[in-house]
Amino acid sequence: MTGLTVRRADPADHPAVARLTVAAYEADGQLKGENGYAVVLADVATRAATGEVLVAVDGSTGEVLGAVTFVLAGTPYAELSGPGEAEFRMLAVDPAAQGRGAGAALARACVARATELGCSAVVICVRSGMAVPAHRLYERLGFVRVPEKDWSPLPGVELLGLRLDLIRS
Repeated sequence: MTGLTVRRADPADHPAVARLTVAAYEADGQLKGENGYAVVLADVATRAATGEVLVAVDGSTGEVLGAVTFVLAGTPYAELSGPGEAEFRMLAVDPAAQGRGAGAALARACVARATELGCSAVVICVRSGMAVPAHRLYERLGFVRVPEKDWSPLPGVELLGLRLDLIRS
């Protein structure tokens, strides 16, 4: 397996991030009937201006395989996080690159970043009925369901809250 590197996205990565994020959400069936969300997913520059967009890159080809947006509580893309918490959103892996570890590498990078910043926890939301591999990934990383963080941005779209408490030194 080719090695992966996770790094902060630079503006030259934005078109690839936009393409793969929309493609991943479409492949997962998450854009059906959701007018406008593909535009939000593709607006990488705005996400990068208020959070940290990280990319997983193939170590030998330099190809961007996946991306995620890491944010802190109180910033424009934060949906669930409270004081001292971080969250990540829009974790997506190019459908052609799934199964190569990019999703796990990105999620771990967000946990590491939250730890580095002294956060007490990382919170995320996953769509109810989302692909089982994503749920398993978060479970393996230690995320647990927090029903009080569940919410619905649109009728018929149920999001489940998950939390990972961080050990602070």
